[in-house]
Amino acid sequence: MTVRSPHAADRSPPAPADRRRGRVVALLPGTHAAAAPSQPPPASGASHSGYDRLRLLVDLSARRLVTADVVASAKWGTGAPVDDPAREQQVLDTVARLAHEQGADPQETVRFLRQQIEANKLVQRAMHKRWNADPSEAPTSRPDLTQVREEINRINVEMVRAIGASASVRTAPSCDATLTAAEAGVSHRRHLDRLHARALRYALRPVCAPGDVSTV
Repeated sequence: MTVRSPHAADRSPPAPADRRRGRVVALLPGTHAAAAPSQPPPASGASHSGYDRLRLLVDLSARRLVTADVVASAKWGTGAPVDDPAREQQVLDTVARLAHEQGADPQETVRFLRQQIEANKLVQRAMHKRWNADPSEAPTSRPDLTQVREEINRINVEMVRAIGASASVRTAPSCDATLTAAEAGVSHRRHLDRLHARALRYALRPVCAPGDVSTV
């Protein structure tokens, strides 16, 4: 799925999260621009394989976050709340089942996905606040929320695999340093703006640290 370019009669929501040389690129995965900036090297003491595993998890989190712009646009003007407890519980139940089937830790997986949901809502609320403050920036067309959710579901499945594959890296003493390097590389490559970079950092809190990470 791609997000259509804005034009005078049908302006899509602003897409500051992923740009190349000032050109807005599609919000959803599968449309990366060519010649992206190179990634920084792994943190000192971190293996390339460990860095790559965490970078994949970080990139999936960033991909999921970018869909928040589209979800915000789909809900804008409909009266639909940002919070959707039924949908959220469905997502968490599904990833817990997938984690169990694939040998990943269901509790860790649910904790990570819950944080992704909260980070996504952080972006949605910020976009709605921005559009309320300046209606001229608000979207005038409404994306198909069903299609966006299908894309989110696909990312969730990939996340479950990535969480399982990165278990040893996430419990290693070098996890924090490796995660910092991976986050910087993904933020740079995707040209995340301040809002999305802040949301990404929030979304990644459960990667190395156990316990309650839900506070912004």
